[in-house]
Amino acid sequence: MNSIDITDSVPATPARSLRHRAARSSRAEVSEARWARAGLIALLLLTATAYAWDLSASGYANSFYAAAVQAGTESWKAFFFGSLDSSSFITVDKPPASLWVMALSGRIFGFSSFSMLAPQVLEGVAAVALLYGAVKRWFGAGAGLAAGAMLALTPVAALMFRFNNPDALLVALLVAAAYCLTRAIERAGTRWIVATGAIIGFAFLAKMGQAFLVVPAFALAYALAAPTTLRRRLAQLLAGLGAMLLAAGWWVAIVALLPASARPFIDGSPDNNIFNLIFGYNGLSRIFGGSGPGGGGGGGGGGGGGGGGTNFSGATGPLRLFNDLLGGQASWLLPAALVALAVGLWLRRAAPRTDRTRAALIVWGGWLLVTAAVFSFSTGVIHTYYTVALAPAIAALVAIGATLLWRHRAELWARACAAATVAGTGAWSYALLERTPDWQPGLRTLVLTTTVVGTVGLLGAPALGRFARRAFVPTAACVAVACLAGPLAYTAQTVSSAHSGSLPSAGPTLAQTAGRLGGFAGGAGATGGGPGAAGRGALGRGGGSGPPGAPSSNAGAGTSSLFGGASTAPRSRGGAAGNALARGGAAGAGGISVSSALASALETNAGHYRWVAATTGSTNAASLELATGGKPVMAIGGFNNNGGLLTLAQFEHYVGQGAIHYYIVSGNGGIGAGPGQAGGSSTSSITSWVESHYSAQTIGGSTVYDLAR
Repeated sequence: MNSIDITDSVPATPARSLRHRAARSSRAEVSEARWARAGLIALLLLTATAYAWDLSASGYANSFYAAAVQAGTESWKAFFFGSLDSSSFITVDKPPASLWVMALSGRIFGFSSFSMLAPQVLEGVAAVALLYGAVKRWFGAGAGLAAGAMLALTPVAALMFRFNNPDALLVALLVAAAYCLTRAIERAGTRWIVATGAIIGFAFLAKMGQAFLVVPAFALAYALAAPTTLRRRLAQLLAGLGAMLLAAGWWVAIVALLPASARPFIDGSPDNNIFNLIFGYNGLSRIFGGSGPGGGGGGGGGGGGGGGGTNFSGATGPLRLFNDLLGGQASWLLPAALVALAVGLWLRRAAPRTDRTRAALIVWGGWLLVTAAVFSFSTGVIHTYYTVALAPAIAALVAIGATLLWRHRAELWARACAAATVAGTGAWSYALLERTPDWQPGLRTLVLTTTVVGTVGLLGAPALGRFARRAFVPTAACVAVACLAGPLAYTAQTVSSAHSGSLPSAGPTLAQTAGRLGGFAGGAGATGGGPGAAGRGALGRGGGSGPPGAPSSNAGAGTSSLFGGASTAPRSRGGAAGNALARGGAAGAGGISVSSALASALETNAGHYRWVAATTGSTNAASLELATGGKPVMAIGGFNNNGGLLTLAQFEHYVGQGAIHYYIVSGNGGIGAGPGQAGGSSTSSITSWVESHYSAQTIGGSTVYDLAR
């Protein structure tokens, strides 16, 4: 007699049915937790491996920041202020938070290319993990993994998280702030909203005002969706604002209150004022060009003047992010993100005030729209790599939008919307790949084919009947290839190429872009990963880089030397990359090289002088410092002739004290000091005074004056 399970014949009670559903739900949660954990570990390992691959190939990357990192490993004063040299003559033209992280790594492991860039990789991995966490909390592990993967695959993210510009720390901190905001909205938690403000404030110390572009969206989302009273929400936002101002302001207050004699010059500020740097050079001048209304300073980070950003990012307007300069950096999924934002807000238009989906759309959508608007319409300097700040918001919105459409997949409108989005994304990817017709031509065919198949599969799924389930996997695969093959290929090319200079760019070189930027930069000739042959620049006597911040070859190869003969930058490997570049190698920004003879002369009796040399421009000084193992060099005029503007009397005083060993002439104004120096009265008078009182000598092809004689 067969045994009979009596439960089969007993009607299910409501309590028993609830227990069964709870058990199934628990098992599903455990299963999701397992594969989500495995997926996250795999994603982070792949991201870390890709970003760390041949990390030292770029050597010192941007020598301007590399020299400041090196100075921070040798002097705590230089560390605190973000000085370019260990004797703290002048700072870099940004606040020092990103330098702090890299310099601490250098102090622990010794200064090298790898120890400098490894923290940037870790910041990229952290950004991916935090984005996963923020999206997963409200939309599930699948959406979180998709968002993290799309961020990791953004070409400009792969560039910046392997480079020593401050954008890597900025983005990592902003994603961390978004994660804290997500936690704050869940329970109206005061500690989380205070943490959000504090992290944004610290992000200000990485790149000043750009950190605050997310604040309107974050404040609106919390004010609308936090599950508490309006009065408490406003009070919590004020607490978050206080934390933000405190985290951003403590360093600024110290710099502002210290007498000028106790700190270095503030680069980017002609009047040596930190507030000029904040509101002028790195503030209003970015938006309005020139000095901005009421602001001072130049274009900041390269080239000033009204409309300076056009030289680096194309004409202003609503389509700027899609042009040939910016398009391939981060815009691959931008149309899909905008569709996701619009559809999501429409779907949740009647939702309760505390609806989390709408709150998330406000957070990420507001981040995207405000930042994109600033980048699109600013007439000041906007560099192509700034677009890395768009990548987390784009990735989050696409993941959230895909989740919402999947929940409505049984409805025709959702399938049509998904199909249209895939078709548009694939078409835009094809258009971007068309800009480099000789680079991987088969990829365009693959993208076009999978776009068509994926679109048809999404629209025709109901007609397949019982075969629809079998068609799901190939359709999903085609959709993924159509949307991600382009940015994946650009990212792989970026990771496998060396990048250097003040204007790195992700992806392969576009012919029309290289021609435009190369002419401006004195023949740099490349914004992509390949080496560019350098010509004789119109604004500087050396290839690779023209005026300060002018576009330069990402590879740093084939450039000519400002301080000597022709030089080719080596592809250094491993932790010894910094040492490999110390003698006769390109220093990074602009591919400037220093002859071994000049380096040896500067190192001779270096301990007897506060500065082993003085020269015009921070880029020149940085090259000399890196070539001499960190010996301090006085950078007169700073990065863009907007700081360190010594009078002749001040310079004579330093010489009289025996503080400076050599004065090095830097050609036609030099690289890194800006157009102002050629006619600048202070610099010209210093040069004339040196020439009339000291004898010139040539060391390694450079004109040098020994001020100690």
